[in-house]
Amino acid sequence: MRDRINSALKAAQDAGDKRRCATLRLVQTAVKDRESAARENGKDGINGDEVIEILHKMVRQRDESAVDFENSGKLELAEQERSEQAIIREFLPEQLSEDEVRSACEETVREIDAHGLRDIGRCMSELKSRYPGQMDFVQASCVMRDMLRNGNNDNAGSEQAGEADGKSAN
Repeated sequence: MRDRINSALKAAQDAGDKRRCATLRLVQTAVKDRESAARENGKDGINGDEVIEILHKMVRQRDESAVDFENSGKLELAEQERSEQAIIREFLPEQLSEDEVRSACEETVREIDAHGLRDIGRCMSELKSRYPGQMDFVQASCVMRDMLRNGNNDNAGSEQAGEADGKSAN
């Protein structure tokens, strides 16, 4: 991953693409900062999954900034953020579609026999281990939460809620 980023930076420098150079330097700096912090904590650096995590965070930050700029009428700055976001996305693994995320969530719920919201941690942990960097886990968490709340696999959480109201969940 780092080699791809370095190669892309060199190509951007050769092409004279200032926006791309600046964005890739920001990526390199973020990776080096995280690596330095890991070494200070006694680790040997960071792995590829952590680099992907950094890139996802940078994409989210740019998305939030672009929305803020658009809301305040600064369309040129919003476009700049979107451009940086597109550059960073080039280095991320291809993301699963919304339907694929839903399908992965359903499969995980079935396989670990999740019964309610209390199982969301186990479900998300399993998704993260199976699909590292391939989905937006915030979106997946919302999908998973809805599935578990709405009664997939005999939702035990709704039984408890029903008992509190004096109603049965069935």
